[in-house]
Amino acid sequence: MKRTYRYTASALVLTLLSVNACAQDVKVMISGGFKAALEKLAPEYERQTGDKIVIIPGPSMGATPQAIPNRLARGEKADVVIMVGDALEKLEKASQTQPGSRTELADSPVGMVVKKGADVPDISSEASLRNTLLQASSIAYSDSASGRYVSQALFKKLGIEKDVAGKATMVERIPVASEVAKGKYAVGFQQVSELLPVQGVTFIGKIPDNLQYITRFAGAVTRHAEHPAEGKALLTYLASPPSRAVIQGTGMIPVTSGDTAR
Repeated sequence: MKRTYRYTASALVLTLLSVNACAQDVKVMISGGFKAALEKLAPEYERQTGDKIVIIPGPSMGATPQAIPNRLARGEKADVVIMVGDALEKLEKASQTQPGSRTELADSPVGMVVKKGADVPDISSEASLRNTLLQASSIAYSDSASGRYVSQALFKKLGIEKDVAGKATMVERIPVASEVAKGKYAVGFQQVSELLPVQGVTFIGKIPDNLQYITRFAGAVTRHAEHPAEGKALLTYLASPPSRAVIQGTGMIPVTSGDTAR
């Protein structure tokens, strides 16, 4: 019995040493929509694998130096990118990702916030959302997919494009809700998963279904990944059934097997 115990203990030590020796820093460039989910899922993944997830935040698109395509273009290293699906497709076409590594992760709806303590407006219908925006002293939206939809499509659908032109502002790089919390804007639009983690605001809700815009988030291993196998393993974990409850809890809709890209 003692020999068996000693052998098992020795084997366990060797296994742990092996895991630690093989542990890698997996660099993940990620845009805000999926960031809250990754932050919640990373500790358990690190515990299971021994790898460390290094999060490098940045928008999926836009002119800021922090935008993921701009980071990659100037030679910054990453093993994985997680971003808006349309923007990821452009990286795929530019051969910036490894063929066949794309993994669909989640869909993200658009929502709205006001500063904590402010009156809670009604946005439950098209008419009420239109009225709320006409009465708002200022409006903020992101420089990524949801913001482009708000500025280029939502205002037009509501017939208020000219009315809000002088009071609607694009917020680059940083979370829209953080600017609303500071009182810089009366209302703010962004993907729900990017609004919920911010303190100092009240989440009003998603915009009405007939006006809603769903953003698909997906990940891929980069062409120059230093740890491609570990990167692919991480994406597989994020897309697995055990991860879906956490993803849903951050305000997104987990992608199930067979769902296609939006």
